Amino acid sequence: MQNVRRVPMVINGKLRQSETKNWIEVHDPATNEVVSLCPESTQSEMDEATENCEKAFKEWREVSVSNRMRVMLKYQQLIRENTTEIQHLITEEQGKTLDDAKGDLFRGLEIVEHACSAPSLMMGETVGNVSTHMDTYSYRQPLGVCAGICPFNFPAMIPLWMFPMALVTGNSFLLKPSERDPSAAVQLAKLALDAGVPAGALNVIHGSRSAVNYLRRACHQGHLVRGWEPGR
Repeated sequence: MQNVRRVPMVINGKLRQSETKNWIEVHDPATNEVVSLCPESTQSEMDEATENCEKAFKEWREVSVSNRMRVMLKYQQLIRENTTEIQHLITEEQGKTLDDAKGDLFRGLEIVEHACSAPSLMMGETVGNVSTHMDTYSYRQPLGVCAGICPFNFPAMIPLWMFPMALVTGNSFLLKPSERDPSAAVQLAKLALDAGVPAGALNVIHGSRSAVNYLRRACHQGHLVRGWEPGR
């Protein structure tokens, strides 16, 4: 399988091949042909990606919301310009028709467009004289390093539901695409970097159960923002 494409990670603003010895075959559902190999990112690679996100967050959160919004404006333009390439990656690895693949991407693009409203969405609230001699106010502030674990059925839409809103509100993001169709998500991450997302603010790791368990542990250890979990 020397001629089969190896899916890269994204760490510190660069596409990088994993040093793992464990690779997952990605099949074209129409032909069952192996079209790419997805790595099981190593422990050290995942640690590096997480630490890199933590470091980048400290600087990215200080970028003004208007400048973060301008990155999203550029990003939605790049997605439109590269629609054909991304929809072919979806069709090749996930099996949707080209029209369905384009719809998958478009539904995610709508969220990127929504992210361009961040200056209004990030506005806080004030209430004067809520009680005698008392005013109240609230701010919306970045939380930290966010993470997303993606399913296989919408390889473009689900990642775009996750990281654009996290980034435009000042967080950094660690993404794990589905190991069954990872290439579209990697291409979307690359375009985000091209649009101006700084190195480290968006990293991509790969894998199956080991990568999922790693992200859960990192969450409980305080490296990632902890959200709602079923059964908690």
